Amino acid sequence: MPHSATSAATHNGAPPPLPEPAPAPAKMAVAAALDRHSSMHARTLQQAAEDCNRRVNALLALDPDSAAAKSTTTTTTTTPPHVLRAVQSRVRDALAVIDDALARYPSPDSLSLSYNGGKDCLVLLLLLLAALARRRQATSTAAAAAPYPATLQAVYILARHPFAEVDAFVEASCAHYALDLARFPAPMKPALAAYLAARPAVEAVFVGTRRTDPHGENLTSFDLTDGDWPRFMRVHPVVDWHYTEIWGFIRAMEVEYCPLYDQGYTSLGGTNDTLPNPALKKEGAGGEVVHRPAYELVEDDEERLGRDR
Repeated sequence: MPHSATSAATHNGAPPPLPEPAPAPAKMAVAAALDRHSSMHARTLQQAAEDCNRRVNALLALDPDSAAAKSTTTTTTTTPPHVLRAVQSRVRDALAVIDDALARYPSPDSLSLSYNGGKDCLVLLLLLLAALARRRQATSTAAAAAPYPATLQAVYILARHPFAEVDAFVEASCAHYALDLARFPAPMKPALAAYLAARPAVEAVFVGTRRTDPHGENLTSFDLTDGDWPRFMRVHPVVDWHYTEIWGFIRAMEVEYCPLYDQGYTSLGGTNDTLPNPALKKEGAGGEVVHRPAYELVEDDEERLGRDR
């Protein structure tokens, strides 16, 4: 998410007008893409949080060097021990940042998640849900634990030319992870202003930006927006994660992700500026050009080779 913010109000103090609703992509294409996610059934926020926490605990319990641990899941067999060890360390650090944010902003209405179905914000979503369950488990008695809200607030800034596969995954994951997702069309600045005008209680937004992303090199775990951007705290729990760690986590968690990643896409934008990553290109059995899946890429600096911007 960009690097700055001020108030969402205009010069006379009135909130900015809401932008026109985001145009839906071709409904048939999205419906067809949704068929791929039939296993992502609707759940309550409590069910989603407790499931994510169970998966995170299982990941943290793995011994990266143990053959027994490697046999417990299909994914750790292809994750090098040093990557799994790094993932475990990143998970602990990210959970600490999220827990800090939940303590600073205890009201569910004051927190939101920037979510577009991409790999980085998926990692962040899974960790946030696990952290919600952990906080409730840490309460001494179940009776004293705060009840789960019905949903988790989130905002989706739509690409001008969205992939049907991305929108289908977003729709499926909203039900599966109990997200209350507000959709606004790009550009980002007026979209965020409109979102905060509609949800004035939001004080902080979890963002999946990493240090290798554009404008990410100087970020910390907590950064207020600056300049003329809408004013809120950006929380960056995965800012220091490397590309291989993102995929090591997703695969160890054994959750669904956007299917474009299995077609060689490594960084998702719109259909007008995103192609499969050329670093993953290979020759198919019939001599045709195909691409290896995104999780086989290794170098951080090759992640955006399929992006025009």
